[in-house]
Amino acid sequence: MDPYKYRPSSAFNSPYFTANSGAPVFNNNNSLTVGSRGPILLEDYHLIEKLAQFDRERIPERVVHARGASAKGFFEVTHDISHLTCADFLRAPGVQTPVIVRFSTVIHERGSPETLRDPRGFAVKFYTREGNFDLVGNNFPVFFIRDGIKFPDMVHALKPNPKSHIQENWRIVDFFSHHPESLHMFTFLFDDVGVPLDYRHMDGSGVNTYTLINKAGKAHYVKFHWRPTCGVKCLLEDEAVNVGGNNHSHATKDLYDSIAAGSYPEWKLFIQTIDPDHEDKFDFDPLDVTKTWPEDILPLQPVGRLVLNKNVDNFFAENEQLAFCPAIIVPGIYYSDDKLLQTRVFSYADTQRHRLGPNYLMLPANAPKCAHHNNHHDGFMNFMHRDEEVNYFPSRYDPVRHAEKYPIPPVVLTGRREKVCIPKENNFKQPGERYRSFDPDRQERFIRRWVDALSDPRVTHEIRSIWISYWSQADKSLGQKLAMRLNVKPNM
Repeated sequence: MDPYKYRPSSAFNSPYFTANSGAPVFNNNNSLTVGSRGPILLEDYHLIEKLAQFDRERIPERVVHARGASAKGFFEVTHDISHLTCADFLRAPGVQTPVIVRFSTVIHERGSPETLRDPRGFAVKFYTREGNFDLVGNNFPVFFIRDGIKFPDMVHALKPNPKSHIQENWRIVDFFSHHPESLHMFTFLFDDVGVPLDYRHMDGSGVNTYTLINKAGKAHYVKFHWRPTCGVKCLLEDEAVNVGGNNHSHATKDLYDSIAAGSYPEWKLFIQTIDPDHEDKFDFDPLDVTKTWPEDILPLQPVGRLVLNKNVDNFFAENEQLAFCPAIIVPGIYYSDDKLLQTRVFSYADTQRHRLGPNYLMLPANAPKCAHHNNHHDGFMNFMHRDEEVNYFPSRYDPVRHAEKYPIPPVVLTGRREKVCIPKENNFKQPGERYRSFDPDRQERFIRRWVDALSDPRVTHEIRSIWISYWSQADKSLGQKLAMRLNVKPNM
C-alpha cells in the first residue's frame, strides 16, 4: 500500500464506525462503565478520543476576516497581456486556471451578521502550473493606512472596546483623527457601498501595487480590479436591519444558493499599469494605498473573467483552513515598494502559521496543484509522505536543480535608513473628488453617517473639530454642513 496515495478522505469511508486509527467501534452510543450505571472507565479509548477530538475541533479564528464564505471556479484569460508579464497563467487568451475565492467581512467575529458596515475581503487563489498566486484584496480600492506598522493599532481601534467588548465610534474617530490619510477610505466605508447587498454584487481590488515583468525584464507597476457582471448593489440602513434580522448569514447563503442553482457569479478582471520611470509625474505616490490611480489618465485594461461554478465540499476545510498570503506570487508578478504590501508579505504567512500550523500549505485547499519539491521538513501536522534519504541541497545523490531564472525588478535601491512618511501625502484631494461625484441624496447619507459617528457622547470637541477641518480641506461645503449639524466651528 502506498500511504501517500491513500490520504485520509471521506470518499473512502468505512461502512461502519471506526476510531481515528481505523479500529472498528461496535458501540458509538454508550460509554464503557462499571455496571449499567457507572462510573465510566478511563480505558474507553473511543470515548476519550471522541471527546478530545471534539474539544479541539475549533481552530483560532482569524483576527481579521474571520467571517467569510468560499467558492471554487476558474479564471479565463480574454485579452493578451503577454507584453506586460511572463506569468504562465496569463500567457494567452483562452487559458483557464482553477481558483478558489474567499469573501469576508473584516473586523467582526466569525458568527457576526454579514450586514454590518465593514470592508469586505476579496481573496483569489490561482492554482497555476507554476505554483499558486494569491491575489488578496478588498471590495474597496484604497485602505485606511499606508504603512503596516500602524495596522495592529488600527485593528484595535476598529475592534470592540477591550473593557466592554462593544465596538464604539469614539475609539474609531479618535484613532483616525491622527491619520488624515484615512479620509479616502472613509469615503467608501461611509458611502452606500459600505454595506454590499451580498458578495456577488460588489467590486474587488488588489488594493496593493504589484509589479508585472515581461520576458525581456521590463517592469510595470500594476493594480488589479474585479468588476461584477451583475453590477454593484448595496443595502441602505433600513434594508440592512431587515435583511440581517431575517438571516445573519444572508451573503453566504446567497453565494451558495446562486451557484447551486447554476446562476454562476462572474467578475471581469481589469488592470491599470504605470511605467516606474513615470511614477514621479503624479501629485500623489502611486505606491500609496490610500490613493486610487485616475482612470482617465490610467485606463482600465481588460484581462480576463472569473467564474465561480462550484460550491466548497466542506466549509471547514475550504473556508476556515483556506489561507492566503500576498507573498505567494508566480514568475512574471512581483512585489513593489508599497509599504503596506511589504509588511503584509511577512504578516499574512506568519498569522497562518500561528492559526493553522507551520505546514498550513500542505492542506489541500492551500497546496499547489503542480509538482513541487523542497527540503522543508517535519513540524506540527506534517502529513507529507516522504521516503527520500537526501533532505539537503545540493547533493550528488539527488538530481533536483535550480529552476530556470526568471526576471525580477532590476532597479538599484539606494537611500538612507530612516523612519519617515512619504513626501507626497496629498490626503485631501481624492476624498473631495469622490464626495463631489456623489449625487445629492448620496451626499446626504454620507453626511448623516458622519454626524452619527461624531455624535458619540465620548467624542470630544477637539476630535469633532479635527474631523470637520479634515473634511473641510477635502470639500469646503462638506465641512460646513458637518459643522452646522454638529454645532462646531471649523478650525482650518
